[in-house]
Amino acid sequence: MKKITLISFVLFSIVFVSCKENATSKIKEANLETAKERDSKINLGSAIIDFDKVVHEFGTINEGDVIEGSFKIYNKGKVDLIITNASASCGCTVPVWPKEPIKPGESADLTFTFDSKGKPGKQNKSITLQTNTEKITEVLRISGMVNKKI
Repeated sequence: MKKITLISFVLFSIVFVSCKENATSKIKEANLETAKERDSKINLGSAIIDFDKVVHEFGTINEGDVIEGSFKIYNKGKVDLIITNASASCGCTVPVWPKEPIKPGESADLTFTFDSKGKPGKQNKSITLQTNTEKITEVLRISGMVNKKI
């Protein structure tokens, strides 16, 4: 029992004495500068998306009319804006989005068509974008009135 106590005391003393050295004295200044440079390149943030409008109001049209429209997309971030998908809330609306990355400070158009066949009354359709922004999803709206075909 005395041997176990003695061995435990010796091991505890070794650990205690070896941990007294100041850890900050082991840090090399050159490594700090390299890490800061690396982190500044990595932490550019996500792309920041902006639009000329988030609702396209097409007014009043007649049932069966097909309208076309567009949204201007701006990248206000510091990294490329990538739109991986754009899906409409129904098959009557077909979006066409930029497949190439939008560079910081640049813009691109998302175009769409809306077929009003069989869609009389007030219309409110959406286009959901999947992006590399912080929010990940963005929603654009298309709305207007479709007069019933007589």
